[in-house]
Amino acid sequence: VLFVMMKRIIMTSEELRAFCSKQNLTVKELAEKIGYSESAIKNAANGIVSEPMSFAISLYVENLSLKDKLKSADKFKQNLKDFLKD
Repeated sequence: VLFVMMKRIIMTSEELRAFCSKQNLTVKELAEKIGYSESAIKNAANGIVSEPMSFAISLYVENLSLKDKLKSADKFKQNLKDFLKD
């Protein structure tokens, strides 16, 4: 769960660990996806998550959401094409 307060993104270490678990990601996989080192993610999971790292994770989450929306739009587009053929 990410909280936006006055344009600052805050994520606790517990939320970081829960996020990895929910997304079924290892620390290494998350690090690769957001451009951080594995050791930086491990340190954050056991301490304090920096604002830039929290922001990178929120961008990753937004990216996943947009990809899902794009898939839905592509399916709708194909269904509409199929419907108009008939």
